[in-house]
Formats: sequence, structure tokens, C-alpha cells
Amino acid sequence: MTITVRTLKKYKNNNEKFSMLTAYDFSTAKYIDQSGIDVVLIGDSLGMTALGYENTNNVTVEEMKIFTRAVSRGVKNALIVTDMPFMSYTIDIPSALTNIGNMIRCGANAVKLEGCNDYILKLIECTMNMGVPVMGHIGFTPQSQNVIGGHIIQGKTEETAEELFKQAKKLEKAGVFSIVLEMVPENVARYITQELSIPTISCGAGRYCDGFVMVCDDLFGKFGEFTPKFARKYGDMARLIKDCALKYNQDVKNGNYPNENEVY
Repeated sequence: MTITVRTLKKYKNNNEKFSMLTAYDFSTAKYIDQSGIDVVLIGDSLGMTALGYENTNNVTVEEMKIFTRAVSRGVKNALIVTDMPFMSYTIDIPSALTNIGNMIRCGANAVKLEGCNDYILKLIECTMNMGVPVMGHIGFTPQSQNVIGGHIIQGKTEETAEELFKQAKKLEKAGVFSIVLEMVPENVARYITQELSIPTISCGAGRYCDGFVMVCDDLFGKFGEFTPKFARKYGDMARLIKDCALKYNQDVKNGNYPNENEVY
């Protein structure tokens, strides 16, 4: 079954949970898709996991286009969403729409935009009018971490929780098909989820959202520099990669690779 924005809405209406996972390359995207993941996100987290940047703000439009093309070639069923990188959509609406359109040409089915101000709300409407679905993202927004002051939980007070709820309602009215809630207290995310007709996606926002997202390198146990509290490690790819490379290195130096079955 091909997943669309309507599928996610149907999941919410039926009280069915859905999964979202990042991917950055063809083969990983293919295996994730074959496992039945509902949404594949080309996240700007690739800045750290794939490119070795300090944070997401160094990622460029051209880099996101390359990764979007690669991932889209591997996905057959999941909904493909691309993060719009820092400054690619906040300068002016014409340049933002051009950058968004290019992500769709590269294979994305939808884009994700961080934040909720008057400009973002207007851009969402323009993007929708262009025929591109938009996923919202509020709470902790990594592209604004310098303003926020670090990786800080959002919505901990009654006042800030109310502001998050108002933002969610504004995004819903503007036409987003879903909203990522990142690093939000569980009770706040639960209330927002109950009050919206569109799906919410938990990124460290507890158990009561409609969908859940993780960075694939965290899930696989591949990225070791930093692991958020909410990231569950399902494997140890870091050890597997090092063990395989070590054995290969030893075989080469001991003369055990290649053997007679591995030559022409």
C-alpha cells in the first residue's frame, strides 16, 4: 500500500499509530521501506549523522536535494518528506517556493517546515496552493537552537504550553497535514493531539501522539556522538561496522583475503 497524507489522517481517525524514520541513502531507505515504515523523512539531522557538521544549520539546499534523490529511489510505499534546511524558506516566499518545488522534483511527496509565525503561516498556504503538502514542526525547533539557547524542553509552564497549543491550531488552520512535536512534555502533547483533527508526531513528546519519529542512526546504534533521552537503540551498528572492518583488515594483512573463490 502506498502511504499518502490521507492515509495518516485515516490512521488518526481509526486511533491507529504510525511510524516515521529518517533515511539518508538509497539502500537504507529501501530496507526501511520494505520493513513497513509509514513515513520516511530526509531529515536535516543528516548534517550531523552523514556529513559530520556540528548542527543542522550548516546543511544546504543542494545537499538536501542530493539526499532526497537518493532516498526517493529506494522508497516504493512510504510517504517521503524532506526537511527544508536552514534559511532555505525564511528569506522570502518566492525563493522559498522555488526551493520547496525543487525538493518535490527530487522525489519528495511533502516538505517539513519549522516554526509558526505569520510568515510561516503565509508560506504554508502558498505551498499548499502550489500543490505541495506541508508537515509542521513546533516545540524545540533545531534550526532556532541559538535563539532558544540549546536543547531545551518546550511547553513546561502553563503559559508556554498554551502558546504551543495556539501554534498547533494555527498550523492546522493554515493547512498542514501533520505536526511534529519535539521535546514537549507528554501531558501537553496529549492535550494537543486530542484537540487537533490532524495527526501529531512525537519526537520526544511522549506516548500519546498519533505517530512517532526517530533518527535512523540512533535506532540502529550507529551515531554515537549524542543520543537523546527519547531515542531507543535497537541495534549496535557501530560495533558491527568496526568488527567487520577489523576482520577485513586482519584478513588482508594475513593474506586471507582474497581467497581462491574470490578471484577471476
